[in-house]
Amino acid sequence: MAAFPPSIPLGIKICGITCPTQAQAIIDAGADALGINFWPKSKRYLPLSTAHQWLPDLHSSTRLIAVLVNPEPDLLDELIASQLVHTLQLHGDESPATVAALMVRGVHVIKALPVRDTSSLDAIGQYPCTDILLDSYNPGLYGGEGHSFPWSLFTLAKQRYPDKRLILSGGLTPENVAQSIIQTAPLAIDIASGVESSPGIKDLAKVHSLILNANQAS
Repeated sequence: MAAFPPSIPLGIKICGITCPTQAQAIIDAGADALGINFWPKSKRYLPLSTAHQWLPDLHSSTRLIAVLVNPEPDLLDELIASQLVHTLQLHGDESPATVAALMVRGVHVIKALPVRDTSSLDAIGQYPCTDILLDSYNPGLYGGEGHSFPWSLFTLAKQRYPDKRLILSGGLTPENVAQSIIQTAPLAIDIASGVESSPGIKDLAKVHSLILNANQAS
């Protein structure tokens, strides 16, 4: 199975999946990866015990990405040992050393970083992982909460760090996704609230529309 994000074409990740029937429908719609949120404070939290019941059935048909915020060592050990997911996506205050230690264990890591201004981009170069997700900055929160950041900063990040594989997130919807791709040409996009009817429940019509618009733009 191809890695996420892919080199080409555009990778599409739908995040905050909580239901197995929706997961399969989103795969069938053309998404390349699913994000599963294992942070208990998230509105899209999926308990690990529940994830074990149905994620294995999807393991060979899509890329499964664990969304984590300052995860406890026991959770990391369980995810790695069980091979329940393909990738760990870290949204908290995890240090470059923490990411490096996971990579030594053979883990594929995506580090998510909040973007507020040009100085925010400095953190990209501090992390050893190649794959970086850029999201909007929200004080006291881990994640964009449906808000976008200036896409010009994403373009600047690509120029400053040509060896990094950058994923665009934050405030993407079926209505603006084409323009975001035309303006930034990301390797992949990551969407949660922009295709939801409520937190953790996806509007499948919006999912289809977003994927169609994204593929046409790319």
